[in-house]
Amino acid sequence: MFAASRQAFPPAHLLSLAIAASLAAPLAQAAFVEDSSASLTATNIYFNRDFREGDGQNKREEWGQGFRLDVQSGFTEGTVGFGLDAMGLLGIKLDSGKGRTGTDLLPVHDDGRSADEFSRLGMTAKVKVSATEFRYGSHVPELPVVKASDSRLLPQVFEGGLLTSSELEGLTFTGGRLDKVIDRASTNEEDLVLNSKNRRFAASISADHLDLAGVDYKFAPGFTGRYYFADLDDIYRQHFFGLLSSHKVGAGTLSSDLRLILSKDSGASKAGKVDNRAINAMVSYGISGHKFGLGFQDMSGDTGFAYIDGSDPFLINFVQINDFANADQRSWQARYDYSFASFGLPGLSFMTRYITSDDARVAGSNQRGGEWERDIELKYVVQSGPLKDLYIRARNASFRSDFARDADENRIIVGYSLPIW
Repeated sequence: MFAASRQAFPPAHLLSLAIAASLAAPLAQAAFVEDSSASLTATNIYFNRDFREGDGQNKREEWGQGFRLDVQSGFTEGTVGFGLDAMGLLGIKLDSGKGRTGTDLLPVHDDGRSADEFSRLGMTAKVKVSATEFRYGSHVPELPVVKASDSRLLPQVFEGGLLTSSELEGLTFTGGRLDKVIDRASTNEEDLVLNSKNRRFAASISADHLDLAGVDYKFAPGFTGRYYFADLDDIYRQHFFGLLSSHKVGAGTLSSDLRLILSKDSGASKAGKVDNRAINAMVSYGISGHKFGLGFQDMSGDTGFAYIDGSDPFLINFVQINDFANADQRSWQARYDYSFASFGLPGLSFMTRYITSDDARVAGSNQRGGEWERDIELKYVVQSGPLKDLYIRARNASFRSDFARDADENRIIVGYSLPIW
């Protein structure tokens, strides 16, 4: 099996325009080629999720190898620069079995077995004027209103057009429209679908497109304000407000991440009522290799949090297994990070966090419930030699809920990125 998503290519006229511009003159062609770069990223993941109760599949366990080749051209010279990027993705099964699938490492066939391999190719045409760039094709966005999931062998990829502009000092504008998505364990372009975890909304409700716009503005040293707007066509409309800060306090650094997200149904309201106010706050203090953090997340309104299925919700308590985003759910996080560099072991780090919650409204009933999750991670990054920057991560999580299936999870991840030119 070796398939590529045919629709991952930009429209023919944009592709032709980029290629024609690159060949227009020797100087233009030189800039197009000489400013190009390429890298190959390899990610190896062993994934085991053991369900402790409930009906259905009792375990998900697979092992796979992913490769991502990124090729980025330069821009042709002149007032208007043209370029073309390519992203090749390949996933390979190393171990799986019928009854152990569903990890999202690999696609699953109709007979319940995972694919031996899967692949896709994405192309992106780009145009640049001054400090403004428009890209049409494949994207792996990391925005408050749409954040592609990148926690498996291959990333989730969105298709459409995005414009970024940094013409004003300290301010970055982002806007555009995304209309298709290729999920982590898939080769097929699909419509954007509303996530309905724990039956928060009607299942399999799809949208024609997502429109978005937003700004990031560094308005003072150590302070960045953020505002983003998004509209998932005929499903929901969302406003995001954020404030990031980081300052020296005593011998350490105090940082904070404050977020307010307002979501309402829009247009034809195909998923029914959407009414959610999500308040997020994370405050951390780092000193001498130690970092302590406290977080709070509160869901209010008539529904849970709304986001695109398969993507990562931009919530501070979206962690290894759970998102703590049911209607009325309140959750608290305590986190600790440590760098072993002060012990003479640079590159070795440790993280643990505990999230607990209450008052979550159970869909389809009058019941309320609580959940908790504990995560532990040990990571080592090679500091020198031929394998410099190769990393190994061991992740463990335990999740317990009054209304969802309990689970214990282990992941071992080995990754390496090699610059080609």
